[in-house]
Amino acid sequence: MSQLKKGETRTVALTLNGNARSGRCEARTLLSDFLRHELGATGTHVGCEHGVCGACTVQIDGVAQRSCMTLAVQAEGRRVDTVEGLSGHDEGLSDLQAAFRRNHALQCGFCTAGILMSCEDYLKRKPDPTETEVREMLSGHLCRCTGYTNIVKAVLETAAERRAAVSN
Repeated sequence: MSQLKKGETRTVALTLNGNARSGRCEARTLLSDFLRHELGATGTHVGCEHGVCGACTVQIDGVAQRSCMTLAVQAEGRRVDTVEGLSGHDEGLSDLQAAFRRNHALQCGFCTAGILMSCEDYLKRKPDPTETEVREMLSGHLCRCTGYTNIVKAVLETAAERRAAVSN
């Protein structure tokens, strides 16, 4: 196993929101910092830097993960999706983002990106959640503004809309 010298950098290549991207960083660089400072994906917010608040949540290969608990080098060759890619390219808001707006599910917005990324992953795995299940999923996120009620409404509304679209 090769050892890295202090300050030595590596190239990390990944797919960011559907686009091949690469940048250089030290082996100890957190994915959250790499995304924000090297690749310019500033929608990924850094809150607690301990994996507790969820503000830094992104999807890695389709699974919601805390980017402050992941090293950038661990994302080598993988697909990373951030809130910037949630709606696709120049398509306006995604259905989930629009439901957040309709239901006033955000206030200051700091935690919103991470919550959206977790909710999107959750709805793929659980398309018909109950209110209790959504609240349980959201327990991994800290929001000091909303009280979560409107976030739960937005997630349940999105789930219902998606189910209706499938059955039509």
